Amino acid sequence: MAIGYLNIQTRTAHDALPISGVQIRITDFQGNSIYQLTTDQNGETQTVPLETLDKSFSQNQYYSGLPYKSYNVLAQAAGFNSLFISDIPIFDGETASLPLLLIPMQEIQRNPILTEIPIGKPAVAAQGPRQQEGSVVSPYVLRQVVIPNPITVHLGTPSSSAANVQVSFPDYVKNVASSEIYPTWPAASLTANIYAIITFALNRIFTEWYKSRGYNFDITNSTAYDQAFVYGRPIYDSISRIVDQIFNQYVKRQGQNAPYFTSFCNGTTATCQGLSQWGTVTLANQGMTPLQILRSYYPKDIEIAETNTITNVLSSYPGTLLKVGSAGLDVQTIQTYLNRIRQNYPAIPAITDETGSFQNSTKAAVTKFQSIFNLAPDGIVGKSTWYKLSSLYTAVTRLAELNSEGTTLGIGTVPPDSMLRQGSKGQDVITLQYLLNVISEYYPNVPPLAQDGIFGSGTKQSVSAFQQTMRLTPDGIVGPLTWNALYEVYLGINQNVPSPGPGGGFFQYTVKSGDTLWLLAKRFGTTVDAIKRLNGLTSDMLSIGQVLKIPEG
Repeated sequence: MAIGYLNIQTRTAHDALPISGVQIRITDFQGNSIYQLTTDQNGETQTVPLETLDKSFSQNQYYSGLPYKSYNVLAQAAGFNSLFISDIPIFDGETASLPLLLIPMQEIQRNPILTEIPIGKPAVAAQGPRQQEGSVVSPYVLRQVVIPNPITVHLGTPSSSAANVQVSFPDYVKNVASSEIYPTWPAASLTANIYAIITFALNRIFTEWYKSRGYNFDITNSTAYDQAFVYGRPIYDSISRIVDQIFNQYVKRQGQNAPYFTSFCNGTTATCQGLSQWGTVTLANQGMTPLQILRSYYPKDIEIAETNTITNVLSSYPGTLLKVGSAGLDVQTIQTYLNRIRQNYPAIPAITDETGSFQNSTKAAVTKFQSIFNLAPDGIVGKSTWYKLSSLYTAVTRLAELNSEGTTLGIGTVPPDSMLRQGSKGQDVITLQYLLNVISEYYPNVPPLAQDGIFGSGTKQSVSAFQQTMRLTPDGIVGPLTWNALYEVYLGINQNVPSPGPGGGFFQYTVKSGDTLWLLAKRFGTTVDAIKRLNGLTSDMLSIGQVLKIPEG
């Protein structure tokens, strides 16, 4: 029997905070329990082997069955809503990394809500006709090719009322590739498909295909119009490694700047004028390079270009590898990033090298960072590691700034009684915008916004997204129901999300025979009520083996 692998990562706030002590249960398609795991201080489980089918089935376009076995994952943690990820494909020889975004419980919530995310088969195995339309000619085009960071994805057809989510561009590409094709395909085939995926998305950005039509997103996850994207799905290592190397490269025609419109389909159940996904496998097996494969489907004068214009990054990649022996301001920059990130990820070792000098302790810190975030753990800072460091540093510092700002604003526990709508101004608008910005760190479909005290279109968009999430009328007007919901979510975040740092603000403790809440409170120098609040307990009853968060005294 062939073997694939699965590891699970539980983090929140755009990866700024790992969630330790999450109870993970892996089951097969019949519901039989295969593994019971607990996440560590990095929010990770160990990588576990799972039986599946031989990779030859996923490399044969004529095989009529599903070329893998599927598994389910249930994640439960005190103070957070639960997640059930179903129908996860596991492939022979492939490691699937499953990111779990756990949502904090609201203040008044007593029991966790269970959300199910079905993964299902990749688009290449279940594809209907595609109606992809696009162009590089449009009155609404950017002056240069830009990597959007983040990219806004609409989780439905363009005209549907589905939610939007924002993800980093490399994570988006990894998700799409894992949702579209099989990770067991030859490297040249995977690379050609990933170039097509990257370029398709950048064409949508460059031509402002949706923004110019009045939509508030960059691309959809509908395969009829764009390309597959399943929020919350696992990412396969073979795909992840390629994306890390080429996420800022794209296909264009010689003499032109615009990303070419790289339409594609599976080439079996659906045919099109563009790239055949299954056809790339045949051409790769014939020894063709990724560019040769692409030129088999697109114009012969296409070439691979690169852009280093990436939005919302603190500093651009310097263009040269940083490794043992490197020195200067760029080394100092990554040391600053790592030293701050390790406050939230204490498994990253301290850097003792001289500032600006890349020696052994810097290499050790880089290597651990890379292993935590699914990068090649070589201790060398290349393009992918640089941008991931920059992204994480931005996330952890933004979260710290928001926490500090909340103290300054004095939010309190009682909502304002004002009625706010577009055009409103003043202190209550600042409070509203602050609450929405905090919530956007934990709810991916609530967009962040500028905190300027003016209720403009961006604030209305964020309010409407929050209301939709809370199943309130999404009218963009903040009245009593919306104010109450905002405070319940915000106070729930403060109550249930662990503080960053070596202790995380609490201890993990497994209940033993004879334990009571009173004894635990006395032992750890806290109160019974504090333990109950942190764990969402409604009674004093404990069970042996139960994992509790104990507040640090």
